[in-house]
Amino acid sequence: MKIIKFEEIYRDDMIFTVLQAKDALGRKPTINPDLLDIKANYLDCNDMFWLAIDENDRVVGCIGCSRITDTDQAFLHRLYIKPSLKRKGIGSKLLNTAELWMRENGIAVSKVHLGTPKEQWFESYAFYPKHGYIEYEPRYMMKVL
Repeated sequence: MKIIKFEEIYRDDMIFTVLQAKDALGRKPTINPDLLDIKANYLDCNDMFWLAIDENDRVVGCIGCSRITDTDQAFLHRLYIKPSLKRKGIGSKLLNTAELWMRENGIAVSKVHLGTPKEQWFESYAFYPKHGYIEYEPRYMMKVL
Protein backbone atom coordinates (compact mmCIF):
# COMPACT_ATOMS: atom_id res chain seq x y z
CA MET A 1 0.00 0.00 0.00
CA LYS A 2 1.20 3.50 -0.83
CA ILE A 3 0.03 7.00 0.02
CA ILE A 4 -0.11 9.41 -2.92
CA LYS A 5 -1.24 12.95 -3.60
CA PHE A 6 -4.70 12.88 -5.17
CA GLU A 7 -4.77 12.12 -8.89
CA GLU A 8 -7.92 12.62 -10.96
CA ILE A 9 -7.75 9.08 -12.43
CA TYR A 10 -8.66 7.75 -8.95
CA ARG A 11 -11.65 10.07 -8.39
CA ASP A 12 -14.46 7.57 -9.01
CA ASP A 13 -12.71 4.80 -7.08
CA MET A 14 -12.24 7.20 -4.14
CA ILE A 15 -15.93 8.15 -4.21
CA PHE A 16 -16.87 4.45 -4.25
CA THR A 17 -14.64 3.83 -1.21
CA VAL A 18 -16.22 6.76 0.68
CA LEU A 19 -19.73 5.52 -0.10
CA GLN A 20 -18.80 2.01 1.09
CA ALA A 21 -17.35 3.42 4.31
CA LYS A 22 -20.47 5.45 5.04
CA ASP A 23 -22.73 2.49 4.30
CA ALA A 24 -20.73 0.26 6.67
CA LEU A 25 -21.30 2.83 9.43
CA GLY A 26 -25.04 2.56 8.89
CA ARG A 27 -25.30 6.03 7.41
CA LYS A 28 -27.03 6.91 4.18
CA PRO A 29 -24.24 6.81 1.58
CA THR A 30 -24.18 10.31 0.17
CA ILE A 31 -21.19 12.07 -1.31
CA ASN A 32 -19.79 15.29 0.14
CA PRO A 33 -19.73 18.00 -2.58
CA ASP A 34 -16.04 18.80 -1.98
CA LEU A 35 -15.11 15.26 -3.07
CA LEU A 36 -16.54 15.82 -6.54
CA ASP A 37 -13.72 18.23 -7.39
CA ILE A 38 -10.63 17.68 -5.23
CA LYS A 39 -8.50 19.90 -7.46
CA ALA A 40 -10.73 22.95 -7.01
CA ASN A 41 -11.60 22.33 -3.36
CA TYR A 42 -8.16 21.35 -2.06
CA LEU A 43 -5.21 21.43 -4.44
CA ASP A 44 -5.96 24.78 -6.13
CA CYS A 45 -6.41 26.32 -2.65
CA ASN A 46 -2.87 25.38 -1.57
CA ASP A 47 -4.36 22.61 0.57
CA MET A 48 -3.82 18.88 0.16
CA PHE A 49 -5.62 15.58 -0.35
CA TRP A 50 -4.12 12.06 -0.27
CA LEU A 51 -5.19 8.61 -1.31
CA ALA A 52 -4.15 5.21 0.00
CA ILE A 53 -3.66 2.90 -2.99
CA ASP A 54 -3.35 -0.88 -2.66
CA GLU A 55 -1.26 -3.33 -4.66
CA ASN A 56 -4.12 -3.69 -7.17
CA ASP A 57 -4.08 0.08 -7.88
CA ARG A 58 -7.37 0.58 -6.02
CA VAL A 59 -8.25 3.33 -3.55
CA VAL A 60 -8.56 1.96 -0.02
CA GLY A 61 -8.57 5.24 1.91
CA CYS A 62 -8.36 9.02 1.76
CA ILE A 63 -7.79 12.16 3.81
CA GLY A 64 -7.86 15.89 3.10
CA CYS A 65 -6.36 18.90 4.82
CA SER A 66 -7.39 22.54 4.50
CA ARG A 67 -5.72 25.55 6.08
CA ILE A 68 -7.65 27.92 8.31
CA THR A 69 -7.15 31.38 6.78
CA ASP A 70 -4.74 33.73 8.57
CA THR A 71 -3.73 31.14 11.18
CA ASP A 72 -1.12 28.41 11.62
CA GLN A 73 -3.92 25.85 11.87
CA ALA A 74 -5.64 23.41 9.51
CA PHE A 75 -8.64 21.09 9.50
CA LEU A 76 -8.51 17.45 8.51
CA HIS A 77 -11.37 16.23 6.32
CA ARG A 78 -12.72 13.04 4.81
CA LEU A 79 -10.63 10.35 6.52
CA TYR A 80 -12.29 7.23 5.16
CA ILE A 81 -11.00 3.67 4.92
CA LYS A 82 -12.46 0.81 2.89
CA PRO A 83 -14.53 -1.11 5.50
CA SER A 84 -12.90 -4.51 4.94
CA LEU A 85 -9.44 -3.00 5.55
CA LYS A 86 -10.05 -1.06 8.76
CA ARG A 87 -7.72 -1.55 11.72
CA LYS A 88 -4.76 -2.40 9.49
CA GLY A 89 -2.90 0.89 9.94
CA ILE A 90 -4.13 2.62 6.77
CA GLY A 91 -5.86 5.43 8.67
CA SER A 92 -2.78 5.98 10.81
CA LYS A 93 -0.57 6.17 7.72
CA LEU A 94 -2.89 8.69 6.08
CA LEU A 95 -3.04 10.76 9.28
CA ASN A 96 0.74 10.68 9.69
CA THR A 97 1.17 11.80 6.06
CA ALA A 98 -1.20 14.73 6.61
CA GLU A 99 0.48 15.75 9.88
CA LEU A 100 3.95 15.64 8.30
CA TRP A 101 2.77 17.83 5.42
CA MET A 102 1.21 20.27 7.88
CA ARG A 103 4.44 20.57 9.89
CA GLU A 104 6.47 21.04 6.69
CA ASN A 105 4.07 23.80 5.61
CA GLY A 106 4.08 25.85 8.80
CA ILE A 107 0.91 24.49 10.32
CA ALA A 108 1.23 24.11 14.10
CA VAL A 109 -2.25 22.87 15.04
CA SER A 110 -4.28 20.11 13.42
CA LYS A 111 -8.03 20.15 14.03
CA VAL A 112 -10.86 17.81 13.20
CA HIS A 113 -14.64 18.27 13.34
CA LEU A 114 -16.50 15.14 14.33
CA GLY A 115 -20.11 14.27 13.64
CA THR A 116 -23.07 13.76 15.90
CA PRO A 117 -24.52 11.82 17.44
CA LYS A 118 -21.33 10.44 18.94
CA GLU A 119 -22.66 6.89 18.70
CA GLN A 120 -22.68 7.07 14.89
CA TRP A 121 -19.12 8.40 14.82
CA PHE A 122 -17.67 6.13 17.52
CA GLU A 123 -14.72 5.13 15.35
CA SER A 124 -13.57 8.74 14.93
CA TYR A 125 -14.06 9.51 18.61
CA ALA A 126 -11.79 6.53 19.41
CA PHE A 127 -9.24 6.98 16.58
CA TYR A 128 -8.13 10.57 17.05
CA PRO A 129 -7.36 10.42 20.82
CA LYS A 130 -5.12 7.39 20.12
CA HIS A 131 -3.11 9.75 17.91
CA GLY A 132 -2.79 12.55 20.46
CA TYR A 133 -5.92 14.59 19.69
CA ILE A 134 -7.89 16.14 22.53
CA GLU A 135 -11.44 17.46 22.55
CA TYR A 136 -11.40 21.25 22.91
CA GLU A 137 -15.13 21.77 22.51
CA PRO A 138 -18.01 19.43 21.73
CA ARG A 139 -17.46 17.67 18.37
CA TYR A 140 -14.01 19.23 17.84
CA MET A 141 -10.57 17.76 18.53
CA MET A 142 -7.10 19.20 18.03
CA LYS A 143 -3.44 18.30 18.26
CA VAL A 144 -0.44 20.60 18.56
CA LEU A 145 2.05 19.36 15.97
